[in-house]
Amino acid sequence: MADRNDAESIRWRKYYSNSEFHLEYPEKTLWEMVEKAGEKHKDRVALDFLGKKITFAEFLRKIEAASRAFVAIGIEVGDRVTVALPNIPQALACFYGLNKIGAVPGMIHPLSAEAEIQYYLEISGSKAVVTLDSFYEKTVAAVKALEEKTGKLIKIVVARVQDELPLPKNIAFGMANRKKVPEIKYGENVISWKNFIRKGIRCESKFSPGYSGQPGDTAVILYSGGTTGTSKGIELSNLNVNALAVQTLAASGEKDISGLKMLSVMPLFHGFGLGIGIHLPLVYGAQCILLPQFSLKTYAETLRKKKPQFIPGVPTIFEALLRAENLKKTDLSFLKGVFCGGDSLSVELKKKVDAFLKEHNAEVQIREGYGTTECVTASCLTPPEYSREGSIGLPFPDTYYAICKVDSTEHLPCGEEGEICLRGPSVMKGYLDSPEETAKVLKVHDDGNLWLHTGDLGVIDKDGFVYFKQRIKRVIITAGYNVYPSQLENVIDAHEKVMLSCVIGVPDAYKMQRIKAFVVLKPGFEPSDEVREEILGYCRKYIARYAMPKEIEFRTELPKTLVGKVAYRELEKEACAGAQHNKT
Repeated sequence: MADRNDAESIRWRKYYSNSEFHLEYPEKTLWEMVEKAGEKHKDRVALDFLGKKITFAEFLRKIEAASRAFVAIGIEVGDRVTVALPNIPQALACFYGLNKIGAVPGMIHPLSAEAEIQYYLEISGSKAVVTLDSFYEKTVAAVKALEEKTGKLIKIVVARVQDELPLPKNIAFGMANRKKVPEIKYGENVISWKNFIRKGIRCESKFSPGYSGQPGDTAVILYSGGTTGTSKGIELSNLNVNALAVQTLAASGEKDISGLKMLSVMPLFHGFGLGIGIHLPLVYGAQCILLPQFSLKTYAETLRKKKPQFIPGVPTIFEALLRAENLKKTDLSFLKGVFCGGDSLSVELKKKVDAFLKEHNAEVQIREGYGTTECVTASCLTPPEYSREGSIGLPFPDTYYAICKVDSTEHLPCGEEGEICLRGPSVMKGYLDSPEETAKVLKVHDDGNLWLHTGDLGVIDKDGFVYFKQRIKRVIITAGYNVYPSQLENVIDAHEKVMLSCVIGVPDAYKMQRIKAFVVLKPGFEPSDEVREEILGYCRKYIARYAMPKEIEFRTELPKTLVGKVAYRELEKEACAGAQHNKT
């Protein structure tokens, strides 16, 4: 991959430890990579799900069963299927099973609101959706609304957590959660996971994928807000996700991780969780310890008992660990890699986590990564044994970073602030069915190469270390998730009693930012706790749980700019000042 920009990599290489800057990338599909690892490590544990251990050989059989089942319900090469599941074995079987037959999974947050699910199904043109039993009602409502709109039938496959739990956990889980699960009306287009798999077994004689995947084929659709705040599907190829695995292993400083363990709590719909938390360990014969949701008690207990060598997470996870009572006397010397992404890691938090690791006998520091879903996830990482305060590290192998003048392709010299742009093998194919939006972020520069414009401001120093400054586009980062204020404002403003709203992020010690909405009511309506709850109830129908406003403040008017726009930055400054005052 050497080219005329290769001189740029020379300044990075001396910090690359034992890794090369140029790597070889497999010309295989995601499924083929896991299949290869499974055949080599068939007796090793691939997944540990709440105590149930699944070997690579067993996991390959689960993928095979899922792929046959999708064929049995009519899924063909190129078809899209929405997967709305937490980190459970069925989710992984779906992801790789669809890849095996040349279909494309669209991974979404299982807590997505009904309107969001309908939107994802519509823009992806999904023929089926796989959901969890506890989310059945909103999934059915979204499907019915879309079917009425388009006339196209969408099959629903319903999975259950307890079906993958060992005895007696499966019985206990079912009893504890039976009140949370609505009555499910199974039929021709609503299929339980068990019957779904049975359909695949019955069609065995007819099963023939007839698909020979290529590295450039679309392998997965992830979703991001993009440059306008409107959610877009991001098409990532087999090469994109496989390259990320190869690059991350090289950048980690490790040569062989087979038999080691990754604590996989980052969700599958997140590029960080999918690419690094799941695909990376599986293709190299390592074990994924699956946690379907984060709770500090469970996470800390799993860390203490399972002793994973690698723990990727967002800043809120590591901030929480500092408060974990059941880790106070735990020896963490087993850790070989602690990786932070999904949001900016403050200098102060890094110092606290590094001190925590040292106090618990870990010989590693927390390493910050940077990237966007448009390149799967991380494309930059602090070296294994060296860091610079405030820096997000060095580019991955075969990945080039440049700082450009905002709204331009002009490259700026070292030390000057501008838009972070990058190019490399993990950069997306483009936004799903959105060539105009794709053209806004994928641009050919004067060097003749295609660069991804991230929408983030940053600086590169003379040694090539990258520094993230702030986001050009308006976005709130809460617990590692991107939340776009304009989307929330559109929902709130649609309420019959609301005249105007403005949504901002307020500094939060745990989530980094929490969501606050300022609301001006229409004439004739007075602020009250009842109206506040009414608006929040309305929001819950259209907004995912993680994106819900945590606070609503009523105002008689909102500050405006000279051109009449809501001056949200004034509200942000006010909120930040208030947060600082509360600290003191």
